[in-house]
Amino acid sequence: MITQEKIHSLHGLDVIDSDGDKIGSVGAVWTDGAGQPAWASVRTGLFGINESLFPLQNAELQGEHVAVPFDKATVKDAPNVDADADEPLGEDEVDQLYKYYGINWSESYGSAAGSASSSGAQVDDSMTRSEERLTVDTEREQVGRARLRKYVVTEHEQVSVPVQREEVRLEREPISEANRGAAFDGPAISESEHEVTLHAERPVVDTEAVPVERVRLGKETVTEQQHVSGEVRKERIEADLPGEDGRRTIG
Repeated sequence: MITQEKIHSLHGLDVIDSDGDKIGSVGAVWTDGAGQPAWASVRTGLFGINESLFPLQNAELQGEHVAVPFDKATVKDAPNVDADADEPLGEDEVDQLYKYYGINWSESYGSAAGSASSSGAQVDDSMTRSEERLTVDTEREQVGRARLRKYVVTEHEQVSVPVQREEVRLEREPISEANRGAAFDGPAISESEHEVTLHAERPVVDTEAVPVERVRLGKETVTEQQHVSGEVRKERIEADLPGEDGRRTIG
């Protein structure tokens, strides 16, 4: 149970449904005839004017959020109020809320809980000032596709290859004791002919396919900061104080 002392700490807290999902944030709080917190509004959008109401009878304050025993759809479809109006709930509005949530008047803080004199955002002599906050989320979308495609191109390459060739060289040697026997072998005067076969290397070009590298597509997540903007509404409170010139604006 949320007590009267906790009323001022409810504003702006997240409202969590029975499945643990966030419904929205607390807007205003209404009390019953005995001053106990009875109803609260929940904001479910950025710029919505109306706020859905839910009972605080079985709600629990759990750390930084308010847990309610209803699912998100039930609360969002509940009767709502104008978020800009700072007025008590009417008897018809209270009766409609009790019927919607199936709550027995006698089970809620005593009979005073169903009274039409429930106070609005004002509690005692104080006034709650509310303002909207930007809530930003992200959604995942497809921005492009990448693919690998292999094709063949023909390029001209030029390389240097060392080649060898034989050249004829005329060698002459004088008659000496070492070659005299070969020199006088045969007729003194005769005709003869000798041939020498010359060889040379020539480049032979061929190709072979060899693997040189492997290429694959990989993905990585990059985080960057993007600026977003939106319009929010804020409540300001003007105070007319005796003994002071003009007005004081809060907020």
